[in-house]
Amino acid sequence: MAVEVCVLASGSSGNCTMVRHGGSVLMIDAGIPGREIFRRAEAWGMVAGICVSHEHADHVAGIAKLVEEFRLPVYANRGTSEGMARQEALREMPCRIFSTGQAFEVGLFRVEPFSVPHDAYEPVGFVVEAGGLRVGVVTDMGMATSLIRERLRSCRAVVVESNHDEQLVRNAKRPEFLKQRILGRQGHLSNKAAAALLAEIAGPHLEAVFLAHLSAECNKGDLAWHTVRTGLDKAGHGHVQVLLTYADRASEVWRPAS
Repeated sequence: MAVEVCVLASGSSGNCTMVRHGGSVLMIDAGIPGREIFRRAEAWGMVAGICVSHEHADHVAGIAKLVEEFRLPVYANRGTSEGMARQEALREMPCRIFSTGQAFEVGLFRVEPFSVPHDAYEPVGFVVEAGGLRVGVVTDMGMATSLIRERLRSCRAVVVESNHDEQLVRNAKRPEFLKQRILGRQGHLSNKAAAALLAEIAGPHLEAVFLAHLSAECNKGDLAWHTVRTGLDKAGHGHVQVLLTYADRASEVWRPAS
């Protein structure tokens, strides 16, 4: 069975990505209610485990209910586990601890966690390998580091943050400290920065990119899509499909061309 990728939810109200292979599913983050996750996933198959990128509520809010009702294993690094334990609902959450930078297995999936710059305890992105191909997921990062570019360069599909338009952030009626957090090196990636990252890591192997974590106030889907589409086309990567993600519904499902 081919690998499939779907972003069930993405944005400041909740994030959840699913990768399926061989009837088994790997969930990355669970930031919306557990019942809503399974409603959107419908008959995607048995979930092998949940990998947590960091402890912010929009990435972990649904985990407690999923573990309680479905006994799903949760994988997190030490920093994220300790960050989750500071939250009342997750204080007793059992986690299988992985080391950032060291690959581990979850059922049919090989998961490679790597460090990303974000204002959390020990935030990571993931490259998931299954069925002979690689999928990258990195949804919260203030800047694209050399390590991020290196990890994503071999992927057939990537889920990457395209959080905001910089001018919309500056013009927003928000406190200045919040604007600086978003625009800072441990904040969130802009449309232009996402376009530059994708244009650099794309090649003949890259088939699709999902634009994730779009700000409801400081971004627009068509603006993010156009910025990234233009950047890829100018770099000679017109073959790469650009897909949007949503807060209130699941994205399209990506399947490899062959």
